[in-house]
Formats: sequence, structure tokens, C-alpha cells
Amino acid sequence: MSEHTIPTTTLGADGPEVGVQGLGCMGMSFAYGPADADASRATLERALDLGVTLYDTADAYGAGDNERFLAPFLAAHRDEVVLATKFALSIPPDEPTRRIVRNDPPYIRQAVEGSLRRLEVDVIDLYYMHRRDVNIPIEETVGVMAELVREGKVKQLGLSEVTAGELRAAHAVHPIAAVQSEWSLFSRDIEAAVVPAARELGVTLVPYSPLGRGFLTGSFADAAKDLSEDDLRRTMPRFTGDNASANAALLAPVRAAAEAHGVTPAQIALAWVHQQARVHGLPVVPIPGTRRPSRVEENTAATRITLTESELASLDPIADKVAGPRYADMTFTSAGRE
Repeated sequence: MSEHTIPTTTLGADGPEVGVQGLGCMGMSFAYGPADADASRATLERALDLGVTLYDTADAYGAGDNERFLAPFLAAHRDEVVLATKFALSIPPDEPTRRIVRNDPPYIRQAVEGSLRRLEVDVIDLYYMHRRDVNIPIEETVGVMAELVREGKVKQLGLSEVTAGELRAAHAVHPIAAVQSEWSLFSRDIEAAVVPAARELGVTLVPYSPLGRGFLTGSFADAAKDLSEDDLRRTMPRFTGDNASANAALLAPVRAAAEAHGVTPAQIALAWVHQQARVHGLPVVPIPGTRRPSRVEENTAATRITLTESELASLDPIADKVAGPRYADMTFTSAGRE
């Protein structure tokens, strides 16, 4: 391993080795305003150079556009990449901005065939249930997902935004390799029950939005004022108005740690997430999203930063002081059901 290549860890109890940091690809074609396709393609390649091997997408990102965008990259690097995609957020044809959560067996089979087609692959390495439909027993949903494994369409199973009880029930049907949930200096609700359950079951934690959707980097202070009108973050309570002002004030210890290490606030925020693997005793593979090669270089460099105990203590109180929920509607998150 060169000094610029990140370490590896295991994806699930019996899964493949992956870089300890993955890449969230959503923003390359969805949610965060206009993207430069050439820069995004260069980002995919640079990430692989640096040892990033877990690439994360979903069928709902741009109504399949993100999966289509990744297809040429996957064709060129299929044996080097661990591909993760998701199902569950159905998009009505006549309401492209609406999402309906579906976990029913017919929909799952329809969804996996669509993802395989758009990604132009024969098998999906890690297939997630994106959100939980509480009207469908999770055992039934995972039972169908397990059939996809037996049929060779999927290698490993993952769940996103599930409670500890849901994770245990699912794992009893078929081994779960990974749980993807929001986890950052701003969002720590999963530590109470989900993280201990994952540790007990040998499940890898895959934190999404480890940079607080960019807010922890200091790149914007108020979504309504600083971001484009089509940016999803303008709908999130933490990032606008009085909440944004209050939360911006919480970044002082992040900046202090960054100054002490001679790095960026983003790198401190990511280093904190990486150190949770040691703190909680389980594999942790955050998937920060970016569309620029220089940011991938910055993000992966965070794997080489070790925060001191005093720095960890200074960062610890931040989450309890955050103003506003993660989403306007928290019912579709693990915290909304835990």
C-alpha cells in the first residue's frame, strides 16, 4: 500500500475487502445542483487510483440517471469495484419529484432487473433496501432479497435507515453485510441501538452524509441563500434560517482541530467518522459524495488523521446541540421508528 492509498476493511462478516472509504455517487446526477459530467468521470477514476473501491448509487437518484452514468466506468473497471445500489423509492411517472416507499416482492424483482439493465452488469455486489415500508414484514422483504442472491443477481444484502430490531429480524432471514445510515458529527442517533446491533451481528456500518451534506465543510452557511434552487438541501431543516445560523456556530471546535492538524474541517469531520470504527469496535466505511478529483484526494487523506482524546472530547457535544431534524419528515428514518 502506497502512502496515498487508503487501508481496507471487510464488508460484512464474509464479504470482500473494500477501501475504508467509499464514494457516494448521487450528486453526480441528482440532488445537489448542476454537475460537470467530465469532472465527475475524472472523480470516479481518481477515487479508484486512491484505493476507493465501494461505489454507491441507487435507482432513485435521478430516476435511474445515476446508474446509467456509472455504467461506462463499471464496464472499464468491473473487477476492481464493489458496486452498491438500492431499491425501495418508487417514482410515479406523472410525479417525478415524489417518492413512494415500496418493499413488496413484485416491486423488488422489477427494481433489480431495472438496475441490472441500467448499470449494464450481470450481478450487483451489494443490494440495499433503501427505505423501510412498515406495511411489509421485513422478513418478507429480505426473503425476496435472499432469493436474488441464490439466483446470482446479487452477492450481498444491505439495509438503509433501519432500527436495531429490524436489523436483527432481517439478519435472521439472511446475513446482512452492511447498514447504511446517516452518521456524522451532526447525526449520531444510530449509536444508541443500531451500532451495537451491527457490532453484535458482524455488520459493516456505511455512513452516508458523513460531512453533514457539506455543512461540516463550511462550504455553505445557509442553503436558501447559498445553494441553487434545485438543491435538495434547501428542503432540509438544519440548513436554512435560524437553524443554519445556530448550527454554523457549532463548527468552532472542528475548525480548531483542523488548524491544529494543518488540514481542512472536512478532513476532521471524516477523521472523526473513521475513528468510530475503533470507538465502537466494528468496520466503518463512510461514503462521502463529491464531484471533483481534488475533493476525493482531500477526503481520502482524512484516513491518515488521528484525532487526540482531547479533540474527540471537544467534538463530542456537537450533535446534541444541532438545531433541526435531519429531514422534515423523520418517519422514514431509523430514528423515527427506534
